[in-house]
Amino acid sequence: MIANLRQLTVRSAAEDDRQRLANLVHFETHIHRHLDWRSPLDWVGHHPYLVVERNGDLLAALACPPDPPNVAWIRLVAVSSQITVQRAWGELWPRAQSQLSESTSPINVAAIPLQNWFRKLIEESDFIQTTNVVVLIWKGGELSPVMKMETAMIRLMNFEDLTKVEELDAEAFGGVWQNSQSCLETAFRQAAIATVAEISGEIVGYQIGTATAMGGHLARLAVKSQFQGIGVGYSLVCDMLSQFERRNITNITVNTQEDNLISLSLYQKAGFRRSGEEFPVYQYPIK
Repeated sequence: MIANLRQLTVRSAAEDDRQRLANLVHFETHIHRHLDWRSPLDWVGHHPYLVVERNGDLLAALACPPDPPNVAWIRLVAVSSQITVQRAWGELWPRAQSQLSESTSPINVAAIPLQNWFRKLIEESDFIQTTNVVVLIWKGGELSPVMKMETAMIRLMNFEDLTKVEELDAEAFGGVWQNSQSCLETAFRQAAIATVAEISGEIVGYQIGTATAMGGHLARLAVKSQFQGIGVGYSLVCDMLSQFERRNITNITVNTQEDNLISLSLYQKAGFRRSGEEFPVYQYPIK
């Protein structure tokens, strides 16, 4: 039964909404969750994080807080069967837009829709598709020889490296692909394999790999621009693959943009092949 529209209230999510939000996320059909280091509930208290309520029942939620300050991924859209997705989005998105527009600097809102219902909603709201993310997979095998770098050393990343890693990451990634230091800290804590490459004591590259029961995943790779093209990124990838192999994990995935030809070339050199999966990336600028 669809809720009486006159009884709807839209407000910011609060701490005592957590259990009802969890029920919404885990038990309803129309759920969009951004592929994130944090769970949807971790963003409660950050804005915009809005809910639609009716007589104490949470019917829908939208979370798109900026992190870093100029990028706002749509991290959660959850809609109960008691309200249509069109009505829920129509209540939530304009209010989220309004909150984001209060920023003193431009913000790019971004989304990777995995379901057709969500893709249709954002297309109707003038989000523009900017690229596709493609998935590549490595299933073991011999690696091409690593270019000899006598002055380079790969070692395990430690917590004290994160400030330098964040600086390197900000230089290497632009637009919506940037990560904040808090996000990188969360990624580091969840990593199965995290390494840095050093030249003369300077961190010039890093990678973060994760693992699940399904296999491994190269979640983040970056190399300083002045050290690209000499094998640093390839060495980091090969080292990660070797470490996963020693753990009997030989099903490794990585994602990158279809127009990032340098990354595609590197991964294909290391033996990754396209899986056939790809997902659209949409953006909406707020100035």
